[in-house]
Amino acid sequence: MTDVITLGWRERLAIPSLGVPVLKAKLDTGARTSSLHVEWLEVDTRDDGTWLRFQVRTTRKGGVSAPCEAKALGRRSVTDSGGHTTERWFIHADIELAGQRFTAEVNLTDRRHMLFPLLLGRTALLGRFSVDPALSYSQTPRRAVREPT
Repeated sequence: MTDVITLGWRERLAIPSLGVPVLKAKLDTGARTSSLHVEWLEVDTRDDGTWLRFQVRTTRKGGVSAPCEAKALGRRSVTDSGGHTTERWFIHADIELAGQRFTAEVNLTDRRHMLFPLLLGRTALLGRFSVDPALSYSQTPRRAVREPT
């Protein structure tokens, strides 16, 4: 069994599979799934499945990623903390946090009124990290290295 790393309730991380080198995230053990804010979302049906094109807001005031593309895992119902249920698209995203790289299921949604563009839920944290609510930004993010194309 690997050692579990203790993180704060908020951390900076990277999503290299989407070309996002740094993003603030709230680590929420009360949320089952992870949610990522997207500015816009387009759905494209292809021979090999459904693909999503979208753009990630990387900061609250202006920063946006280049347009991203990911194969959809499907749509599922998600109930937010206020008890409202919506249908959301899910993708796999590679996350870099605390020196680890792992794949997480992430739903794409409008989080423009939230403080953090990414909510990292307990399914992504399970077995890798524990969360100490007394800590905040306890990890120094590594800059994602783009693979040559």
